[in-house]
Amino acid sequence: MPTFTASDGLNLFYSDEGAGLPVLCLSGLTRNTLDFNYVSPHLSDCRLIKMDYRGRGQSDWAEDFMTYQVPIEVGDVITMLDHLGLEKVAILGTSRGGLVAMGLAVAAPDRILGVAFNDIGPVIEPVGLDVIKGYLGRNPVWKTHEEAARELPRVMTGFRNVPDTRWMQEARTLYRQTADGLSITYDPRLRDAVLATGGQPAPDLWPFFEALIGKPMALIRGANSDLLSPETVAEMARRAPGLIVAEVPDRAHIPYLDEAESVAALRTWLELMT
Repeated sequence: MPTFTASDGLNLFYSDEGAGLPVLCLSGLTRNTLDFNYVSPHLSDCRLIKMDYRGRGQSDWAEDFMTYQVPIEVGDVITMLDHLGLEKVAILGTSRGGLVAMGLAVAAPDRILGVAFNDIGPVIEPVGLDVIKGYLGRNPVWKTHEEAARELPRVMTGFRNVPDTRWMQEARTLYRQTADGLSITYDPRLRDAVLATGGQPAPDLWPFFEALIGKPMALIRGANSDLLSPETVAEMARRAPGLIVAEVPDRAHIPYLDEAESVAALRTWLELMT
């Protein structure tokens, strides 16, 4: 299993497959490298590097849960790029991954070729954040993947025209089967880390986004997203002329990235860097 060692000694998992333009895939808050399995076949001409953040997926859990923060994850990404000997990468950032990309834009701008944001921007809508806090760090009530696959369409409002096979894939991606039922695939103390910072004023992320202006950027939004508003999308496009924008119907937070609209936006974005 390929890993690299973070600055505090944690072993963090990554995968590195294919050849061509290096694209670093950064997942959402509670997610892992498996999220990009849907889009990977559409990026077969790229070198895809995927990483599990500390405390997620196949990476080590931290003794200090307060290291589950974006600035620390930015540092972990830089360490991984150094480990792989990569000077520059394009970044495909889903949700939390987009925040990490914006952090890198300030901490290490010369390492970034361009960024594609998946349903994330400088303004995070409180209603969407509250939904995440509702399930964060908690095991589901469902006991089997089959039960989860039946119930996910009801729970994940805003998603329509999703085949049953996809819901089963999602169930197996989100949860591990144990003797006691389903278990989340990340350190439950991630909830404590998020809630501990919840009382602090939200940072102004617009300067972080603006640090990327001049680099190829794309933005994919689920038409029913409760985390990224149309107003934020419009402001991003105003501040960054040339931003490639795609809205995916029948998707909320987050699009799977294999939808026709998502793939078209990503292919256009990649062409700007090749």
